[in-house]
Amino acid sequence: MSNTIRVQDLTKYYGDFLAVDHINFEVHQGEVFGFLGPNGAGKTTTQRMLTTLLEPTEGRIIINGHDLAHDAYPVKRQMGLVPEESNAYTELTAWDNLMFTARIYRVGRDERAQRARELLETFGLWEKRDVKVENFSKGMRRRLSIAMAIIHRPALLFLDEPTPGLDAQSARAIRDLIRHLNAEGTTIFLTTHQIEEANQLCDRVAIINHGQLAAVDTPERLKQSFQRVQSVEVTLEPDGGAHGKPLSALSGVTTAVKMGDKWRLYTGDPSALLPRVMDYARSHELRVVSLSTLGPSLEDVFLEITGQQVGRVRHETQKRAPRRRGMGGRR
Repeated sequence: MSNTIRVQDLTKYYGDFLAVDHINFEVHQGEVFGFLGPNGAGKTTTQRMLTTLLEPTEGRIIINGHDLAHDAYPVKRQMGLVPEESNAYTELTAWDNLMFTARIYRVGRDERAQRARELLETFGLWEKRDVKVENFSKGMRRRLSIAMAIIHRPALLFLDEPTPGLDAQSARAIRDLIRHLNAEGTTIFLTTHQIEEANQLCDRVAIINHGQLAAVDTPERLKQSFQRVQSVEVTLEPDGGAHGKPLSALSGVTTAVKMGDKWRLYTGDPSALLPRVMDYARSHELRVVSLSTLGPSLEDVFLEITGQQVGRVRHETQKRAPRRRGMGGRR
């Protein structure tokens, strides 16, 4: 399988602060690659280095066979970028934004008009083509930003947090667009903290924490490797919300988390925990409204790796002291 992106020992210091710490990964051609991490983990810094907006302190970035440090121009022609905030000019119409972007990417006169109409129709914006973007909703602006990023048919598309703040319908439309672009052969690098979005869209995900890569794998394989965050979910009546403390004290429970009207009891052995939950309910004359076992979700894996799950011991990979290593004075 050929690689669109190959990252080798990529490192970024801001002064003495180590923001990205010698990370290595590959993005395969034609995949949707998710880049996940909590705020401040190094996601945005990494993406900015990959898109030439920020110069690395150390390491190499190879995109479609070109070393970004020495041969960036052909790479820029092959990539599109959708930033977190819309980059459309609000005083221009949707049509004029696309025409302007197409000229920047040197799309031919005849092709740019045909391509703009095709994209506006595909993204449900054709009827709004002569409306100024200042009158667009956030979802419409996001769709237009994606259209602007792909008008030159890039082989690689970077998407930075594509759906936060959108209503459910707009978010669904954006996800459908991402699937459509990928089905047409576009490699997509998706930076997000939306765990379920990554689970739905990504072929593989990388999880970055404190500037270091904690895991790179498919969502399903990551779930399978974290069987210790399996759980039993139970709804009890009456007064089910009052039973968190005694449920968390049951043998085998590592954490009890309230999820609406349910309690999720994390455990390494759900089959052994089920009879203990039933015994507790009978001894306290409680009715079991629902009882189920759950495998690890990608969110559970993410929280486990980044040490954020309520009541659990933090993961061993903790924040390092920001040290320079072998920098040779280079910034």
